[in-house]
Amino acid sequence: MSTKDYLEKDYYKVLGVSKTATPDEIKKSYRKLARKYHPDANKGNAASEERFKEISEAHSVLSDTKRRKEYDEARSLFGGGFRAPGAGGGGAGGFDLGDLFGGAGTGTGTGGRLGDLLGGVFGGGGGRTSQTRPRRGADVETETSLAFGDAIDGVTVSLRLTGEGPCQTCHGTGAKAGTVPRVCPTCEGTGQASKNLGSFAFSEPCRTCRGRGLVVDDPCPVCSGSGRAMSSRTIGVRIPAGVADGQRIKLKGKGAPGERGGPAGDLYVRVHVTPHPVFGRSGHNLTVNVPVTFPEAALGAEVKVPAHRGAPVSVRIPAGTPNGRTFRVRGKGVRRSDGTNGDLLVTVQVQVPQQMTAQARQALESFREATAGEDPRDALLQRAKNE
Repeated sequence: MSTKDYLEKDYYKVLGVSKTATPDEIKKSYRKLARKYHPDANKGNAASEERFKEISEAHSVLSDTKRRKEYDEARSLFGGGFRAPGAGGGGAGGFDLGDLFGGAGTGTGTGGRLGDLLGGVFGGGGGRTSQTRPRRGADVETETSLAFGDAIDGVTVSLRLTGEGPCQTCHGTGAKAGTVPRVCPTCEGTGQASKNLGSFAFSEPCRTCRGRGLVVDDPCPVCSGSGRAMSSRTIGVRIPAGVADGQRIKLKGKGAPGERGGPAGDLYVRVHVTPHPVFGRSGHNLTVNVPVTFPEAALGAEVKVPAHRGAPVSVRIPAGTPNGRTFRVRGKGVRRSDGTNGDLLVTVQVQVPQQMTAQARQALESFREATAGEDPRDALLQRAKNE
């Protein structure tokens, strides 16, 4: 079976199923038709025999996931069917589409191998875009560093971007100042040249103008006639509030300029946040470690805690608070996308005095004597002994 036949035949119609049929539906329909048209059940009936061959052929393609995908891709390129000039005998001069496609069993990726080979066939009607059409600019990636507070509150930063774009000297024409390009005499400004192979014509970039459609006789000294050059530009970028360290932000249309009127690409900014000496971050919550004295932890107290971008807040420490306990202050964290704020997580750290007065030491000695019968490690030692 030639590739021409492969494209012309509607295997879904042969099996009587839709293009979205599941493997089970295809299998069920094939079995039903095979029983009906099998040669053993229709001896001497040439029409039934031919019908059975068509059914088997369709099933062999549609039941194979890879072959079915390639078949669908091939037919989609030609709007569901294709007939070459002189179809029925392989085209004028015996040209077979199989020679063009190189087989239909090696498709890979979107569009498969057929999509790659068919680019430019019949004047660009295949998978590739004509080089004279508008082309989207490239995406650009850059990095910026922010102070901790700016990342929390949001900030506008200036970014200097360097990349290839239209030459500023010749404004993208490629011609030296005072001169202008002329229309390519070979392709007459289309940027495409046709190459005939019997009944078929392949379009490819014009070799004279290299697909630009214009010829430069006196090239620009900066870009050497290409119309493209490295340039720098500075843009202002708004970094949203609450951005996290390492987050990648997409800015649509802020990338490299497009060609021939095409849209600009996108800009991706990787943000690095400088650590804060006091505050940390956990998602949309801010964290802070607050030292408390032993009496405050043991007897309870109300302590002042720093808040980011605001006056300190009061946190009540209940009596008997252990070291490392965390308290939550609502709404004092990082702003979320819905406008609400995270919380401030306050972790207490009981401080042991490095120096004590004689009176303080005597008070602690009295406290130790009063609690001499209590050993907080008894339960720990007992559990370890029992294991």
